[in-house]
Amino acid sequence: MAKNNHLPEQIMSAILGTRLRREREELGITQDALAKGVGLSSEFISLLELGKRMPSLESLTALAEYFRKDVSYFLKEKEETFKIILRAEGLEEKARAEIKKFKKYCEEYMHLEDLTGRRLEPGPIYAYISPERMADEERRRMGFGDEPIRDIFSLLELNGLHILRQPIPEKSNISGIFIFFEVERAAFALINSTQTIGQQALIAAHEYCHYLKDRNAGPIIDNPDIFIDEYVSLYHPREKFAQTFAVRFLIHPIKVKKIIDKDFHSKRLSFADVLYLKRYFGVSALAMLRTLKDLEYLSRSKFEEYQKLDPSPYEEVFFGKLAEEDRLRKGAKGVVLSSRLKNLALEAYNKKKISAEKLSRFLKRDKNKIKSVLGK
Repeated sequence: MAKNNHLPEQIMSAILGTRLRREREELGITQDALAKGVGLSSEFISLLELGKRMPSLESLTALAEYFRKDVSYFLKEKEETFKIILRAEGLEEKARAEIKKFKKYCEEYMHLEDLTGRRLEPGPIYAYISPERMADEERRRMGFGDEPIRDIFSLLELNGLHILRQPIPEKSNISGIFIFFEVERAAFALINSTQTIGQQALIAAHEYCHYLKDRNAGPIIDNPDIFIDEYVSLYHPREKFAQTFAVRFLIHPIKVKKIIDKDFHSKRLSFADVLYLKRYFGVSALAMLRTLKDLEYLSRSKFEEYQKLDPSPYEEVFFGKLAEEDRLRKGAKGVVLSSRLKNLALEAYNKKKISAEKLSRFLKRDKNKIKSVLGK
């Protein structure tokens, strides 16, 4: 790509539009308010944010002064996202190879969206809000109330966070990665699929918080330690915020209280009770334990006692086989492509924009079998 001072005008206008919209939304002001503040029309502001116009130097200077930014901020191209990630300290070669696969996934996903014309608008950006309130607001916006979220991965995909679940070597100390492509306005999360399905749900909700609040902070690599109470304070404060958001988003305290008041004879919860609630909400045992402790259904001593237990053998004895996806994750590959990506690939194939071979790779099914099912 050309140097920053020689960027093609189309890319430059896209960068300017993205950053202008971001700054406006983070201040919580409308296009009309911004237009009045800088002496431009709201229609022109709209065209700038869409990347369809370039402002004069005078207008650009007015915008830069309004947001207290240097003019170059609205025109300068950032360093390529994956270059930053792959430079991370201590990244071993196997993890590097998996991240390169993630990069290819992002590129192919965005290409399929372009082929089908199905790019999703990014979700809202939150600022100056508590994690609990932000979680409640997102649940209200999505219409969930206090009910459990049964398929968080599909839900987050529909709300603009593209997800790939892929195994990452344990030595890499990576539970998840969040990235945001500024010009394309597309967000992606890589979830380590070697974790249990409940832990993957927690990681996904955690990355969703980064999407709602930290998308402009650059790529974020999350270490497994951020999910441990004793260690999370050692990391950037956004990690504690995201953890609080994730648990509240997945497990609404009002619903927990309703279930316990309605169905449990005692407020002294056994480990079997904890696992029953964990399965109901589709979360990790640790996330459920934390919530019950915070709601004072578990004492500190009981929390510490149950925290030391491995839930898998208990869960199999109490409730039968492990969840289907927990069995699948123990397989050789453990890669879970999103259902939306597969749907986009089918549409692109039906429109004759990708080959049967490529569709076969996306669906992980034999090409001839796909053709026979589709009658093509």
